[in-house]
Amino acid sequence: MNKDLTVGKPSRVLRNFCLPLFGSVIFQQLYTIADSFVAGKFVSEKALAAVGNSYEITLIFMAFAFGCNIGCSVVVSGFFGAKKYKELKTAVYTALIASGILCVALMLLGVLFGSGLLRLINTPGDIMADSKLYLDIYILGLLFVFYYNVATGIFSALGDSKTPFYFLMCSSLSNIFMDILFTTALRNVFKRGVDGVAWATFLCQGVSCILALIFVFKRLKTIKTDGKNKVFSCKILGQIAYIAIPSILQQSFVSVGNIIIQGIINTFGSGVIAGYSASIKLNNLVITSFNTIGTGMSNYTAQNLGAERKERVHEGFRAGVGMVVLIGAVFSVAYFFFGRNLVHIFINDYAGEAMKTGITILKIISPFYFVVSTKLIADGVLRGAGKMKQFMLATFTDLILRVVLAKILSGTGLGSTGIWLAWPIGWLTATVMSLAFYFNYYKQKKKTASK
Repeated sequence: MNKDLTVGKPSRVLRNFCLPLFGSVIFQQLYTIADSFVAGKFVSEKALAAVGNSYEITLIFMAFAFGCNIGCSVVVSGFFGAKKYKELKTAVYTALIASGILCVALMLLGVLFGSGLLRLINTPGDIMADSKLYLDIYILGLLFVFYYNVATGIFSALGDSKTPFYFLMCSSLSNIFMDILFTTALRNVFKRGVDGVAWATFLCQGVSCILALIFVFKRLKTIKTDGKNKVFSCKILGQIAYIAIPSILQQSFVSVGNIIIQGIINTFGSGVIAGYSASIKLNNLVITSFNTIGTGMSNYTAQNLGAERKERVHEGFRAGVGMVVLIGAVFSVAYFFFGRNLVHIFINDYAGEAMKTGITILKIISPFYFVVSTKLIADGVLRGAGKMKQFMLATFTDLILRVVLAKILSGTGLGSTGIWLAWPIGWLTATVMSLAFYFNYYKQKKKTASK
């Protein structure tokens, strides 16, 4: 059901809107967590390392899918808030067409240069074949990833965060079952193990994508407009691109930075790679949750600005910060004190290098979740308000610091631990910048409103 985010108490509106988004991202992360769990538990530690190694490259493709999601979502939110329903439908059709063309181009690039990227990040020879196999199957299903992301962006723009949640819940639970089925009962069919994990994800994502698109078109039919709607608009594409391209660049550079970091990690051997793969899945669960709530903040901001309800934006910001800090505190406690048990989900050997690496990473980064969560809420407002330069500057500062410091600190006596220490430093610096940009924006809006 469509939901107007411009009315009602901001804290209650955001809570009702963002909590299903939070649930959705939990189930979305179960895709990759399930792949790593099954690879580590039912195949081998090297299979876990291969899945984790390929995952860093798949995040580049996800960056483009996320950019299409947020670009479409922010623009559609603005039209929905302003009650411009003809433009809203044109924006949806334009986003679907443009995203499809972009996705096909990326699939071609992935097929041509996948092996080169894996060599570029110093993929060890003992996991190269499995890493390439997993990556190839992922690329085949990239169209599902793109269109599912655009569909969820449309639902979010219409204030409906529950429908994507239901799709993802069913799909993710099915993915866990299919992963285990393909690597156990169908072991003779998928002899490498890693291919079974990848094909299970491919099938489940495909079903989710098709169902989501069907429901999007059904939802659009309930929004009545006069006359015939344009299928494509260059002007609206420009508006989507204005939001999407910086978001794509931001996510892409983050992914490239992570690939560089993965290359540094790979020099420490498959044990450290496996430990990083396990802990980074747990970390990404948290960060993606914050990012998703930040995206909800963008939808909330765009709808209220579209409806000229500017005074509600700061109230929403405060409510959003309160929400993510509370969620972050729960994850921080769980990861810091129960990291060994959580890493054991992926790794059997309690005393090995992989386990020690995973625990160390979680203990270093988890106390700083409240910091990065605040940054991502501020970023959500800036993105929803179209302040893309400020948003990108803070993000790139975080990335550059983490990459440079990971290289420097890992070369000292700290070894691989130096890589993990770069995370909190980058987060702290970027959070200060994002908050400064947000409060400057808020003061300017407040000054304009008082005139």
